[in-house]
Amino acid sequence: MVSLQIKKIIKSALAEDIGTGDITTEATVSPKKKGRAQAIAKADFVIAGLDVFEAVFHALDKDIRVKQMITDGNRVKMGDIIAEVTGSLSGILQAERVALNLFQRMCGIATLTAKYMEAVRGTKAKILDTRKTIPGLRVLDKMAVRIGGGTNHRTGLYDGVLIKDNHIEAAGGITAAVQAQRKRLSHHLKIEVETKNIREVKEALKCGADIIMLDNMTVDAMKKAVDFVAGRALLEASGNVNLERVVEIAVTGVDLISVGELTHSVRAADISLKVKGR
Repeated sequence: MVSLQIKKIIKSALAEDIGTGDITTEATVSPKKKGRAQAIAKADFVIAGLDVFEAVFHALDKDIRVKQMITDGNRVKMGDIIAEVTGSLSGILQAERVALNLFQRMCGIATLTAKYMEAVRGTKAKILDTRKTIPGLRVLDKMAVRIGGGTNHRTGLYDGVLIKDNHIEAAGGITAAVQAQRKRLSHHLKIEVETKNIREVKEALKCGADIIMLDNMTVDAMKKAVDFVAGRALLEASGNVNLERVVEIAVTGVDLISVGELTHSVRAADISLKVKGR
């Protein structure tokens, strides 16, 4: 089952793609013709979003059936059959692109997240996503991160406090920004503050930040921050994180590593949908 929010995403995507009608399918395929198609992996990757893939077909035609051959979180190899879709061929063809677009992106995100998780295995660091998502698709992007083994950062501006450099500048400093936040903060929300050097780390800790972001710091600076904070606040490494650097960042002892790449520039998994038989 998918949420109402996801159903709205699917409805909007189908409307965008089909518009006033699929002129190619309407001319070449009888609406009464039944058939089947297979979703086939064209590379090795982690599966994420099969229920979303299925929901696209159901949104167009409730009689279309999708048989899932694998479950989210598992890996497939090139040539594996992921799912079989049966029912109205015209419906299958009209839903194909939207179903694949959403599914391929989610699989790509989960696959990259899994690579990061494997890289930091043996350390205490958690891999987090960011708000650098495709507008309108955040719920799917963050779902894919979870399936890949990662952890979601705040969903949006409404459910987490992150005082960034521009907030600090506008408020007149870290201490002023944190104090202003404390005056109106719901008791269950933690305050995170972005810092760019050890001096700012010390100020953020002194004024009671719960989480301190180490933004674009060198590995040596991160180590110094870990030693100074000594567990009194959570430390999040952010900025210039990639698979080549993530291990050395993790071994500094930071608690969290946020990775924008997971969602802002991920490569979609390669999946094809092939109609079988005539």
